[in-house]
Amino acid sequence: MLKKLKNILIIIGDFTRFQFSVVLSLREVGKRRNQIVDQMERIGYDSLLLISITAGFTGLVTAVQASYLTNGYIPPNLIGVLVGKSTMIELAPVLTALVLAGKVGASIAAEIGTMKVSEQLDSLLSMAIEPSDYLYMPRVIAGCIMVPILTIYANLIGILSAFALSVIKYNINGYTFFMELKNYFMPSNLWGGLIKAFFFGLFITMIGCFAGSKTQGGAQGVGRVTTMTVVYSSIAILILDFLVASVLLGVSN
Repeated sequence: MLKKLKNILIIIGDFTRFQFSVVLSLREVGKRRNQIVDQMERIGYDSLLLISITAGFTGLVTAVQASYLTNGYIPPNLIGVLVGKSTMIELAPVLTALVLAGKVGASIAAEIGTMKVSEQLDSLLSMAIEPSDYLYMPRVIAGCIMVPILTIYANLIGILSAFALSVIKYNINGYTFFMELKNYFMPSNLWGGLIKAFFFGLFITMIGCFAGSKTQGGAQGVGRVTTMTVVYSSIAILILDFLVASVLLGVSN
């Protein structure tokens, strides 16, 4: 038991030191702008189709559930309000982050892990190139930028898909759908979700880079850290969702 606790504390300490090294490498951000743009394309543009499918069906399910759960309790024309608020505050940022944890986080861990076991990271150090500013920092910055942008895109797709289903299946007037959504909209709904998305992007990329940098044991080790990245990123997303929501809702109240 004590040995496991010691190992957990060592991992937490290593991860904290790793984060500081990435933060210190931000002074080199100007030199790494090309790498940042490349990573933004990989994280953002290459994930559009996956996010579109996820957000589209999330909006459809949300509309169905909102109609079923509120049947007889609130007017049907308020379905747009329920869909909009739940999508912006919770569903879009969390589901987008969970999808990206599996796609982006695993990809980063596998890529850097392969470089680790093939001694490419050691080669960078031998050429006086720090992996923290050449490899890790561009991915972290790209994640912090693109996850909120993808969340905005997921908001749009989710609300539009819910709108289409509400009009076709539940005979809700389209103008009423959006007017009620506008009337009950609060900027904090959108900003709260984007703040969550920023932290999700930060931790997905940080965990992926950290796990990859600790890879040992060849191809088997790469597979192991890839799985660990998805698991730990998903857990971190859920914990951060609670912490950020508690702070934001506490401030708003």
